Amino acid sequence: MRDSQILSAFSDLPAPGADPLPAAAPAATLVFDACHVGVILRAVLFVEAVVGVGLMFAAASFADWLSQLSLITGAALPATLAWLVVACSLKRPLARLARAAQYAAGVVLGACAGLYGCGMLVLVRLAERPPWLASACLGALLAALLVVALVLRAKGRAPAQATARLAELQARIRPHFLFNTLNSAIALVRAEPARAEAMLEDLSDLFRHALADPAESVTLAQEIALAQRYLAIEQIRFGARMRVEWALDPRADDARLPPLLLQPLVENAVRHGVEPSADGAQLKISTQRRGSSVVIKVTNTVAAQGRRGNGVALENVRDRLSLLHDVQGRFQTVLKDGVFQARIEVPK
Repeated sequence: MRDSQILSAFSDLPAPGADPLPAAAPAATLVFDACHVGVILRAVLFVEAVVGVGLMFAAASFADWLSQLSLITGAALPATLAWLVVACSLKRPLARLARAAQYAAGVVLGACAGLYGCGMLVLVRLAERPPWLASACLGALLAALLVVALVLRAKGRAPAQATARLAELQARIRPHFLFNTLNSAIALVRAEPARAEAMLEDLSDLFRHALADPAESVTLAQEIALAQRYLAIEQIRFGARMRVEWALDPRADDARLPPLLLQPLVENAVRHGVEPSADGAQLKISTQRRGSSVVIKVTNTVAAQGRRGNGVALENVRDRLSLLHDVQGRFQTVLKDGVFQARIEVPK
């Protein structure tokens, strides 16, 4: 299926940079993780905001405030980036420490970063009386706030993933889907026993994946294999009404996704594209490596009188993608000229 007409609805997105550490192997006992582009951006903006507001108390005019902000930024920005780089570089060693020791390490690194920033001012001779102690204390305080924010982010991640996982299980083991699949298998037992056996094997594999121990991420290749098994079952049920096209880029296979992320998009394509239409629908699943990012698209034609969903599955996909990849993961949907497309972009 040609989907160029619908791609024009999406503006080209800049390729996000690669993660400093692979998302596939997170430290199990790490209480805070600074190795994310979104964390870096928020940390820099937070420190700049604190510095900007603090300087308002001492500035005599806007020009004076702007001048002092430029001066202090020359020290605060390198210090903040230094804290982030060191915290990210020491991610694995920190994970082996006790929780209290990790908190202390983050604060001590903040104090060192404050001293580093003060040293930058001394180096360029912009501070006649270097505020060494004040810089260390301010760095420790800001680092403590950043650590707390990262810990709260990590704590909020677990229940959200558990809720998403439960929602996916409920969507996966829908009674009507199981009923239709078993009826199709029964109809094939005598006429085509080999196809009936293959259908039940695919169904068993779907349940095995759904009930497996949850992981933070899986490869795109694993998600594609699961979607292929699901569509193989539905193909027997719908026959010629469901026309599936695959356009897969092998270079994108090792991209990381939350488990069972692609499945609800494929299910939606069948449920809202094939089921309501007497003529069926055309589905296309494509993957493509684009520089340092991978683009995944699920496209399907939609019947004029097709049913409208409540959007829960799409919000689920968006939230789970954000939890894993933060600002580097992007999810968009568009309906144009009778064609619906879901587009995912993740870092490679």
